[in-house]
Amino acid sequence: MRVAVIGTGYVGLVTGSCLAEYGMYVTCVDIDKEKIDKLNNGEIPIYEPGLEPIIEKNVKEERLKFTTDIDETIKNNLVVFIAVGTPPKENGSADLTFVENVARKIAENLNGYKVVVDKSTVPVGTGQHVKKIIRDVAGESKRFDVVSNPEFLREGAAVHDFMKPDRIVIGAESEEAVAIMKDVYSAHYLNEAPFVITNIETAEMIKYASNAFLALKITYINEIANLCDLAGADVHKVAKAMGMDGRISPKFLHPGPGYGGSCFPKDTQALAYIAKEYGYDFNLINTTIKVNEQQKFKMVEKIAQLLEVDHTKENAFENLTIGVLGLSFKPNTDDMRESPSITIINEIVSKKGKIKAFDPIATDNAKKIFGNSINYCEDEYSAVEGADCLVILTEWNQFRKLDMQRIKNLMKKHYLADLRNIYEPEKMHKLGFKYTSVGRG
Repeated sequence: MRVAVIGTGYVGLVTGSCLAEYGMYVTCVDIDKEKIDKLNNGEIPIYEPGLEPIIEKNVKEERLKFTTDIDETIKNNLVVFIAVGTPPKENGSADLTFVENVARKIAENLNGYKVVVDKSTVPVGTGQHVKKIIRDVAGESKRFDVVSNPEFLREGAAVHDFMKPDRIVIGAESEEAVAIMKDVYSAHYLNEAPFVITNIETAEMIKYASNAFLALKITYINEIANLCDLAGADVHKVAKAMGMDGRISPKFLHPGPGYGGSCFPKDTQALAYIAKEYGYDFNLINTTIKVNEQQKFKMVEKIAQLLEVDHTKENAFENLTIGVLGLSFKPNTDDMRESPSITIINEIVSKKGKIKAFDPIATDNAKKIFGNSINYCEDEYSAVEGADCLVILTEWNQFRKLDMQRIKNLMKKHYLADLRNIYEPEKMHKLGFKYTSVGRG
């Protein structure tokens, strides 16, 4: 089996590398020559645990290669994955420019039957759109199939998710295409991973419906947490009891400053736009988007309340130094896209606060966003030195067992806003911290 993956971003690189690990010959192609040169020199452009050794191994064993030659790559492979970006437009819809460009390239190089696989997250109807582009350019005589095969990869656990998927969704219009896709995923088929075989449109909807529901679940528990704060209840106990119900499950019931990343914000907006295009007002998703944005500002209010300052004032945080631990939207990734830290830090800085921040991986990406408006520290302890308040924004494992007595000694004042609920309130109070968290009264 020879497979092409067009696009070496997060999805494309993980997909291509893992398929090579299954013994297939995979060519990953990208128009970004600098990125391809780096990959050919052993430099991985993204941070994803477990990915680097897989790439190194399969390049060495000549099952995985990287190139900018898209024409030859299409001609030499039976299965062509489209794994390019679909960034959001200002109106929330997905920008399909890159997908359309790849579809035209495939059509120009259609030298035999191909299975064209939409791996990118795309709106319902994109498969038919890609099919029409290829047909219009290549002509009626050329044989090909378009397949929707959405990814369900969590950043920070993408290799595991690819190797041990909850399900594999294949949306296709021919038995031939389904058979070839089952061959691509034969390792999973033999291991009895659940396959969902459906039409293209249903497969496309499954991706959006899944991500939007998880975003909704996160937003719901954040709303419950906010109410717990007012009522004196403990959201952790509430979430634990909820999760014991098999109909609900405990996953994604972790309160915090709101969801971020490359998927949930983009996909909820795109689903709302798709609904609008069909004349349907998706109130639940529209509210989810709104409430998630509000949650970030509620965290700023929470920090201000802890520090006993008026968050509505333009200089609310003047003469205060805030030590921030964690900048990426979640642990085990350097991804800063839509991270709650962006809104929270920018709001504090805009109100005259000084930020000292540390993240184990995401500092380079953070510098592209914050520039010189904040101070970047080399470790956890330098970030809190001389700080009035410590704010935990990302639950990296190394933040879970900090020497809190040392932290206290380094700080100027002893305020702690634990926005990921890592530490126990009673222990922090006994250590002498003025402590707040999310949803624990």
